[in-house]
Amino acid sequence: MLKYVSLLCLGLIAYAGVLVAAQLRLAQVIDDGAIEVLLSVLPMLPALFICWVVVTGIRDMDELQRKVQFEALALAFAGTALITFTYGFLEGAGFPKLSMFVVWPLMAGLWVIGVMMGRLRYG
Repeated sequence: MLKYVSLLCLGLIAYAGVLVAAQLRLAQVIDDGAIEVLLSVLPMLPALFICWVVVTGIRDMDELQRKVQFEALALAFAGTALITFTYGFLEGAGFPKLSMFVVWPLMAGLWVIGVMMGRLRYG
């Protein structure tokens, strides 16, 4: 488990570094549209690594831990769908539009809540 936490931290540090370099520094200097697009999605490379770490970590868990993660992810998926659809209808009623950047933190928060509920349930 420590191996995956270390890899996850490494991926998050790489993500933050690439994000700062690409978005805040390089994107301000370069005026070419194609390069700006490339720089905009460059932080997704470390994000792909993070996804690989998460999937590999889940594969290496025992059956109970995988069950807890599966139930937590199901809660996160369904909860995110319900909340984002509800808010989409509220936007039609005049609520302010939200960025797509809101979706992942919402899903991650629900995933954490789901894992905590699973740990309480299966103790």
